Amino acid sequence: MGWQRLESQLRQRTRRGLVGFIPYLTVGYPDLSSTAGLVRVLEDAGADVVELGVPFSDPLADGPTIQRASFHALKQGVTFNHCLETAASVRASGVKIPLVFMSYYNPLLAHGLEATTHDAATAGVDGFIVPDLPTEEAGPFSVACEAQNLALVPLLAPTSAPRRIAAACAHAHGFVYCVSVAGVTGARDAVSSDVSALVAEVRRHTTLPVAVGFGVSRRDHVATIGAFADAVVVGSALIDAIGRAPAGQALPLARHFVAELVNVPKSVARSAR
Repeated sequence: MGWQRLESQLRQRTRRGLVGFIPYLTVGYPDLSSTAGLVRVLEDAGADVVELGVPFSDPLADGPTIQRASFHALKQGVTFNHCLETAASVRASGVKIPLVFMSYYNPLLAHGLEATTHDAATAGVDGFIVPDLPTEEAGPFSVACEAQNLALVPLLAPTSAPRRIAAACAHAHGFVYCVSVAGVTGARDAVSSDVSALVAEVRRHTTLPVAVGFGVSRRDHVATIGAFADAVVVGSALIDAIGRAPAGQALPLARHFVAELVNVPKSVARSAR
């Protein structure tokens, strides 16, 4: 279903008066079989979208937590093909919510842009987030995504100029991802005040749902962000929780973690201003 499923899911959550929730998993962390099980658990716990990180050797936008998870997966031999197989397995198990690959550009180029989008669509993936692909250079991959009805979700930061925001939003599908800080991923104590102004500027250029990530780790963060955005992305805090889980407990611990952060009413979010 591609970008339509992605956009529809987040709009439905907003219409229900709730803040959308997008958790991130690194494919292959703690292992491939666990990844598929974790996606099913996240859907059951109330996640709207699951972001699947493709392991990469130089994850420049990621902080220590996701770097460690990515390196752990690479040591186990996890490749882009394994990520495709995992997505297909998740779909075969009955998972319905949207799946988005978060990948750096090199693995996609190595696989071939047309092959990447064709194989991703066949596996049931709905879109891509590519942190090191600037809007000015995204043309070929954007065309390949559109041919397969996949979203290419732009990443925008508080330092993004209005001209770049407008250009990124012009060809966006699914949602727009706003980075809360000019830095790398990682759980933080507070939400940056700069991100609300960024979201306001983004809304001048698109009617797509807007999600905020980088540093989101607690329910009060979700409430604060929900006052001005449609959804949150939570990655490092979830990966940390999975990493702390005793043997055999990663799935129930992930379920509990997500249950604490989903279904935050927008009315509560507004009161958090």
